[in-house]
Amino acid sequence: MNAPTVLVLASGRGERFTASGGVGSKLHALIDGVRVIDRTLAAVRASGLPYHVEDAGHAGMGDSIAAAVRATRDANGWLVVPADLPLIQPVSFVAVAAALASHPVVVPFYRDTKGDTKGESKGHPVGFARSCIDELLGVSGEEGAASVVRAHMARGDVHRLALDDIGAVTDIDTLADIDRALQLLRSQ
Repeated sequence: MNAPTVLVLASGRGERFTASGGVGSKLHALIDGVRVIDRTLAAVRASGLPYHVEDAGHAGMGDSIAAAVRATRDANGWLVVPADLPLIQPVSFVAVAAALASHPVVVPFYRDTKGDTKGESKGHPVGFARSCIDELLGVSGEEGAASVVRAHMARGDVHRLALDDIGAVTDIDTLADIDRALQLLRSQ
């Protein structure tokens, strides 16, 4: 059976990044000399899964997801990941793809047992089986595919998957996030 396709969402405006003093696109900001988007794409490529980069301007994350699903409508499911997760590990994509073979929706989480924010954080990539195509084609706005996850959660068919990858929850929204990501990268 074909693997799901990773949808890399690179359409965001990055308003919080510029508001924090960042210049230009947060996806082009450097972490240890490598652009944020290039780090994310390197992990996607290393996973061995097919992928699609959605970088056309869209009104919201939901619109980006719907456009990416339209562009890959023959895929055997989708793993949705924002392009601003530069520390995500290839194994996270592989783990979600494997879980997606048995579940219609897979929501990964990272359990922080060491840091300041002890607890669980929802992460990426979020996996959707092919059976979710019509729902994903219908999403729009800033909420992304949260409505699809909620609908499946209400039916009890969302699989929560623990990942041992802080990169699955380390996104870049501000200049301070760049510094934090650099510290995490250097501590690995």
